Amino acid sequence: MSRTIKFILLLIGVSFAFHVDAQLKQKPTWKISINPINPSVGDEAEIILKSPIEKDWYMYSNDFSEDVGPVVAQIQFTKNDAIQTIGKPKPKGNHKKFDEVFGGEVSTFTKEAVFIQKIKVLKENPTIKVSLEFQECSQVTGMCVLFEDELNLRVQTKKDSKNALQNTEINTTTEPILDTNNSPKVASEIPIKVPETKPQTSTEKGLFSFLIFALLGGLIAVLTPCVFPMLPMTVTFFTKKSDTKALAIKRALGFGLSIVLIYSSLGLLFSLLGLGPDFGNWLSTSWLPNILFFIIFIVFAASFLGLFEITLPHGFVNQIDSKSNMASFAGVFFMAFTLVLVSFSCTGPIVGSLLIEAVGGAIAKPLLGMAAFGAGLALPFTLFAIFPSWIQGLPKSGGWLNSVKVVLGFLELALAFKFLSIPDQTYHWGLLDRDVYLAIWIAIFSLMGLYLIGKLRLSHDSENQAIGVPRLFLAIASFTFVIYLIPGMWGAPLKGLSGYLPPIETLDFKAGAEEGTSQNETGKNTSDKGIKYQDIFKLPHGINGFFDYKEALAYSKKVNKPIFIDFTGHGCVNCREMEANVWSNPEVLNLLKTQFVVLALYVDDKTELPENEWYMSKYDGKEKKTIGKQNFDLQITKFNANAQPYYVIMDANEKVLTQPRAYDLDVNKFISFLKDGIKNFNQ
Repeated sequence: MSRTIKFILLLIGVSFAFHVDAQLKQKPTWKISINPINPSVGDEAEIILKSPIEKDWYMYSNDFSEDVGPVVAQIQFTKNDAIQTIGKPKPKGNHKKFDEVFGGEVSTFTKEAVFIQKIKVLKENPTIKVSLEFQECSQVTGMCVLFEDELNLRVQTKKDSKNALQNTEINTTTEPILDTNNSPKVASEIPIKVPETKPQTSTEKGLFSFLIFALLGGLIAVLTPCVFPMLPMTVTFFTKKSDTKALAIKRALGFGLSIVLIYSSLGLLFSLLGLGPDFGNWLSTSWLPNILFFIIFIVFAASFLGLFEITLPHGFVNQIDSKSNMASFAGVFFMAFTLVLVSFSCTGPIVGSLLIEAVGGAIAKPLLGMAAFGAGLALPFTLFAIFPSWIQGLPKSGGWLNSVKVVLGFLELALAFKFLSIPDQTYHWGLLDRDVYLAIWIAIFSLMGLYLIGKLRLSHDSENQAIGVPRLFLAIASFTFVIYLIPGMWGAPLKGLSGYLPPIETLDFKAGAEEGTSQNETGKNTSDKGIKYQDIFKLPHGINGFFDYKEALAYSKKVNKPIFIDFTGHGCVNCREMEANVWSNPEVLNLLKTQFVVLALYVDDKTELPENEWYMSKYDGKEKKTIGKQNFDLQITKFNANAQPYYVIMDANEKVLTQPRAYDLDVNKFISFLKDGIKNFNQ
């Protein structure tokens, strides 16, 4: 769902959540080929690497910054005097987008990954060797798995074409660095039981949520001053021109269906423009469309706040309105068309937001989204036309309608800065750091709260002697939101808005303990300067811990405490969710700080170790040179697991004390997991 829809979701207090268990990842299969099949010496050719990707999974590409977080694909050609590589491997069919979790632009493949490397053939019949390292992640569970592979291709040059193979395409099965199927078993292993589930995909959930809020958008549009006054006019039209109630109902239903048809046609037109996923990715990350949306939202906000009125040409509207006097259902259709045109100045921002969200959704999303919006807008008109007596219970038009419009103006203004924030982060402009962004939102929602309680009036507002209960409730919600935002200026995580705000690292000031100190089990501040790798890694919530396996074992033996191992990664979204929502629980945090030696092992870190620390893996026979590869090799060879996060509790003799756990946001289960480990350690 879009940033706009998510924010409205937050304000009205509606949320959707789902949980799925971890899955085991099957081995990807790569194909390597050359085009043309039989090049001559001196020719240029293309080496093509292809790998199919399972449904609901995606692979990170190689054309985005490693600083963003996820593992960037690495494709390296072994040095060979028989060929010369030209440039870098280029991805084909990948999609770029702004990832709100990592706060930067990423590039991914779905369905199939393709890399193309241009080469020049220098000698006859060269043998080409390629090493790959890449990461695939599940769209459903968020689980990510690292893989590496080495591919070989013997190229037959044109001189030996008579003996050349007709098909030089070679299938290889990628061996995961950590493979749950073929890894060796160890005595301490306690396997995780994964129940068979068929979770709803994120795409299905996204479409369902989008349609719900499109419907709500239509209902909200009815309460605007452009639409609400037309309710009694419409009822009068049907009751005066209908000879029977049956005919009135038919006309009312025709009116409602006409509104749905008009907006559906707009959605269909939008989808037929060919604005598919590629355009959607460009729209969500590029500076040009986001700056344009920022300006458009500012203009609409100014209009809602009363600076000017946005209207369609009167001649066009009057021409359509004249056709509403036609007999039969043609007149009903043009009356619905007139309503759509007249209400444009109020519905335009809502419709525009929905269409922006629908980009990249092929035909279904724009079409169904506009149909849902039209249904929300048409429903009250249809019901009041069928039951005209209900019109007596409606409040009369007045200043409250303008108040609704002004409140929408404040919301449009706040959402405008979200569009500006995206290119600001993607292109590193530094205009909207987290504190500046929060200050703007605090100011906007404070002013909205003051407006709702009557302490702020705009030039076109009528004077209110008293405020109603709904307006008071909205004011309370606005001020509550402001109070929630304020601690974020000093480093509060604001977990409820983590996907909508600039990264916390952009804050100028964070409240809390000084860097280089942490809490030990006695509650005293102790220096952690002696901890290995503490200059490049850190634990959340002020936890004091280790980042090297051997160092943690030695300390565990010294203090006689169990070790809590956290197999994690820089690009692991689920790891961050566990830290934010489970580790932050006071009981969990107290147990981790006082009862365990905490060890965080980053499996995707690229830091290369000194040569004397390299070793050859007994699992895959490959040399492990980096911190991440050694940690990942440890996870598979000792604990038979390949997903992150993965939590293990063991003693200093490397004996596993309780069944390890993977991603699960159930705090009580995590507490039981920790207590079981402590109990078994003491026994």
